[in-house]
Amino acid sequence: MGNRSSLMLREEELKQLHEETGFSPNQIERLYSRFTSLDKGDNGTLSREDFLRIPELAINPLGDRIVWAFFQDATEDRVNFRQFVHILSTFRPIKNQEDKLNSREQKLRFAFKMYDLDDDGYISKEEMLSVLHMLVGVNISEEQLSSIADCTISEADKDGDHMISFQEFCDALERTDVKQKMSIRFLN
Repeated sequence: MGNRSSLMLREEELKQLHEETGFSPNQIERLYSRFTSLDKGDNGTLSREDFLRIPELAINPLGDRIVWAFFQDATEDRVNFRQFVHILSTFRPIKNQEDKLNSREQKLRFAFKMYDLDDDGYISKEEMLSVLHMLVGVNISEEQLSSIADCTISEADKDGDHMISFQEFCDALERTDVKQKMSIRFLN
């Protein structure tokens, strides 16, 4: 029972991606199969629209931000398979504390970037409000959202600059089980 993915990935590519991401060769082949099924143009790359056809992303209030993460380091408006696997490795469950390829810090850095809309290394009240709007839409009043943003900023902001740095973000989520909340068991 051969499939297209096993024919397209060479052994050395599988080994290299395994070393870079921690995915097993079998998982990489399954990701390749998923990638090729999303690649409607059959050109070896995915566009933003290809990602937004994924039902789980299409219904996710932060779907656009998650898709943005795939294109953050892309040199063009398309993502190749290697970039696809590297981003997905952020969501690979952490195997142990020494897992250097997929650490708690990497997961937190990804989450931080979902809020840091202007990519300046800080989460401002305006950015927090924008993300809250994405998450809840019009279900909460502007006043309530503003209050939530103010409280969140003031609780996490330890240096008094009215913004949340990456370190303050990490400190605020110290007791959160990031390993569980930011892992997708899509390849078990």
